[in-house]
Amino acid sequence: MRKLFAILVAILLTATLWAQSPEKMSYQAVIRNSSDVLVTNTQIGMKINIHQSSPSGTVVYTETQAPNTNANGLVSVEIGGGAGFNTINWSAGPYFIETKTAVVPPLTNYTITGTSQLLSVPYALHAKTAETVTGGGGGFTHYVGEIYSGGIIVAVWKESGIEHGLIASGFDLNGGGIQWTTAAYQSTTVPGGATSPIDGLANSNAIVAQAGAGITYAAGLCRAYSAPGDGGLNDWYLPAAWELNQCYNAAFVVNTILGATNFRFSAYWSSTEDSNNNAWCQSFVYGSTSSWDKSHPYRVRAVRKF
Repeated sequence: MRKLFAILVAILLTATLWAQSPEKMSYQAVIRNSSDVLVTNTQIGMKINIHQSSPSGTVVYTETQAPNTNANGLVSVEIGGGAGFNTINWSAGPYFIETKTAVVPPLTNYTITGTSQLLSVPYALHAKTAETVTGGGGGFTHYVGEIYSGGIIVAVWKESGIEHGLIASGFDLNGGGIQWTTAAYQSTTVPGGATSPIDGLANSNAIVAQAGAGITYAAGLCRAYSAPGDGGLNDWYLPAAWELNQCYNAAFVVNTILGATNFRFSAYWSSTEDSNNNAWCQSFVYGSTSSWDKSHPYRVRAVRKF
């Protein structure tokens, strides 16, 4: 897969809902130079833009910071301290965060640029507003990293006061990668569409309806999966693009709990189709999404909801 940046950045973005206004998002990145050497104990420059609707859409928020990396090359900042952040209408998304980083004084020559979709953070902020409107409780019973119902929780949210979550299987379902669909349908659009970015179960069912049941391709493998403790519901599926991004956002927590190589520095298939030949995958190295040939062997992680 094509390298996206000259300087490598590993990102961890999480929601931090502060009691006071404005609410903020925590952002962490490990900064490396073009030789893949950590940039340690150094002040860097960062410019953060939030785009609405697309990676190049209208900029609805901008701020700059000049934080310091620590001895491990890690930089930690809180996004949202500037004017206008607490007026963003998160329900009018999708939103994308663009980060520009400078490592050489005067720290305004941004040589690292990366853009990724904002998913869990705005939804957490929007959910807080929804809780106020509906009168629902603010606490959660479950949490990211909890071993639960045959897997590990990678996201939790509330809808109309009811708690929901996304559970990932505790391991990749294949070793070296698997094709998105069978060879017979790798140049054919899925009938009825498998294009949803958020409904992986609908996508997976459509793919299996076309290709037939089997474990030689990604969606079929996930739909056939079952795990001890899942209640025998057989409701695992290949995550949609935004659901897969929830797995990526939780990868640090998951790998801390289940082992450092649980989610691999590799690419994973989503169930979201892009064209007759291509489907969307996500790099768990950079966090970026790419449209790739359906015959390509990528890793697969099954998910289910509660």
